[in-house]
Amino acid sequence: MQTVTEWFLSHPGFPPQLAVTLISMLPILELRAGIPLARMAKLPLEQAIFFSVLGNVIPIPFILLFIEKIFNWMRPMRFFGKIVRAIEKRAMNKSESIKTAEFWGIVFFVGIPLPGTGGWTGALIASMLKVELKKAAAAIALGIAIAATIMSFISYGVFHM
Repeated sequence: MQTVTEWFLSHPGFPPQLAVTLISMLPILELRAGIPLARMAKLPLEQAIFFSVLGNVIPIPFILLFIEKIFNWMRPMRFFGKIVRAIEKRAMNKSESIKTAEFWGIVFFVGIPLPGTGGWTGALIASMLKVELKKAAAAIALGIAIAATIMSFISYGVFHM
């Protein structure tokens, strides 16, 4: 994360709002990196939340709607098949906490900003568990809002009062 953040900050002509949105769209990083980047770029809290949530939400509908088709297409290929199986195995290992309380399981899985959690993985798991699209989207959106609140408090509150 530090290298990506440094790259954006070292290019002053690059709009920090766009940098925060793009970073927040990336798997693994998501808004857990977007909000601290916004803080380092000295964006106001409102902009940090708006652009990081925007970036984190953009890929979710595509994952929910198309990941199964994409994986089915990639699975027979030697190289990509290995990657797909590894992703599916990792996601299913994390799905145990979601299976029992489907909606709230997704909310808390996405909302607790820890490595390996977040909107991307939550959408992947919801898709693999065949969670209803509206329910999955609502749970992921709520989880992203919780994660944004936690990361905003950490980045703008606790350590910078």
